[in-house]
Amino acid sequence: MASKPFITDIDNIRSRARQHIEEGAITSGYSADRETVIKVLNDALATEIVCVLRYKRHYYMASGIHAKSVAAEFLEHANEEQEHADRIAERITQLDGAPDLNPAGLLTRSHADYTEGDDLVDMIKENLVAERIAIDSYREIIQYLGNDDPTSRRVMEDILAQEEEHAEDMATLLEELGKTGEPANPVRA
Repeated sequence: MASKPFITDIDNIRSRARQHIEEGAITSGYSADRETVIKVLNDALATEIVCVLRYKRHYYMASGIHAKSVAAEFLEHANEEQEHADRIAERITQLDGAPDLNPAGLLTRSHADYTEGDDLVDMIKENLVAERIAIDSYREIIQYLGNDDPTSRRVMEDILAQEEEHAEDMATLLEELGKTGEPANPVRA
């Protein structure tokens, strides 16, 4: 396969950069429907905030013999979900949008539910369900963004990778605790 030379008209790029300077990062090369992207990102922002709140509640409410290590995992995930929310909010503002942080609509915009769980195993299951929801919905967002908004796509790809790690963490905890909350493969006398 012959190598294709990279040729660009830098004078044209310089000229375009000076036009519409008030639009900040949004240049004529941005081809996505900005309003739709902002709405989609605000829905992802709501999802992340709901996940922060659920993980935080689970952190504080964890009890039982395995609570300390599981609660530490919940707190770590809550902090990472907050980082995701911050990255999404930053991207929304780069697109000249406003992050929708109104608590009144968080649950209606969130892809994930806020479910408290009755015990440690229920909490882990609910977090695993939420992570699985985020994985599928974020994958759809990434596909929607395609090449029209590579920066937003990259932000969501990074977040998706971490959500997959979270799901694996929750699945491992669930396996270790078993369905009854007891350690898997208990030693029998």
